[in-house]
Amino acid sequence: MSRPTVLIFDVNETLLDLTPLKTSVGSTLNGREDLLPLWFSTMLHYSLVENSIDQYHSFGDIGVAALQMVADREGISLSPEQAREAIVPVIRSLPAHPDVIEGLRELKRQGYRLVSLTNSSTAGAEAQLQNAGLTDLFEKRYSVEAVRKFKPDGATYRMVLDDLGVAASDAMMVAAHAWDLAGADHVGLQTAFISRPGASLYPNANKPDVIVDDLRELAKRLAR
Repeated sequence: MSRPTVLIFDVNETLLDLTPLKTSVGSTLNGREDLLPLWFSTMLHYSLVENSIDQYHSFGDIGVAALQMVADREGISLSPEQAREAIVPVIRSLPAHPDVIEGLRELKRQGYRLVSLTNSSTAGAEAQLQNAGLTDLFEKRYSVEAVRKFKPDGATYRMVLDDLGVAASDAMMVAAHAWDLAGADHVGLQTAFISRPGASLYPNANKPDVIVDDLRELAKRLAR
C-alpha cells in the first residue's frame, strides 16, 4: 500500500453517532428501536433502485419513504410528515463519535488532505457537519447530489477525484460500511474500514487496505 495524499470520509455512522436517530425512529415505530437497521437497509436498498432506474430523490426523501414502508410492514400508521419529523431534524444534528475530532485533527496535522463524501443532500450534509463541529476540518465537502447517483456508484467517487485532480491510487476512502468501500475499491481507491459497533465486512469483496477501530487508530496507522 502506497501512502495516500487524500482521505475521503463517509459521514453517517463513520463520523456521526446514529444513536439519537435510533431513539427517534424507535419512538416513531412504537418503541421499536430494533427496527433502525431494517429502516437503514431499506433506505440503502431503494437508493440503489434509484441508481438502477436513473431516478433521483434526495436521501432524506428516500429515508422518509423507507420509514413509511417499515411502519406499514409492522402495522403502524405513519404519515409522511411524521416520518420526516422523526428523521430530518435528528439526522442533521447528530453528534460526532468521541474519536472523530481528535483523529481528524491528527490526520490533518500529518499533512493529509481531508474531504467528506456523503449520500446526504448538500444542504443536509452542511448542516450535519456544522452542527457536529466538523466543517472546518475538511478541505471540501461533497454530496452525491452533484451527480444524482448514490454511493457505491463509481460516478460519486470519480466526481471527487476529478474535482481534486488526484489519481484514484492516491486517495483512500474511509468508511464504516463495507458496501461503500467495495464501490471505492472498484474504481481504484485505497480503502480503510472503521469497525463501528455492528459494522461488518463483506466477505465477497476485497479486504480493505486498513482495518481499525476508530479514527485515532487510523491516524496512528497512517502516521508519516
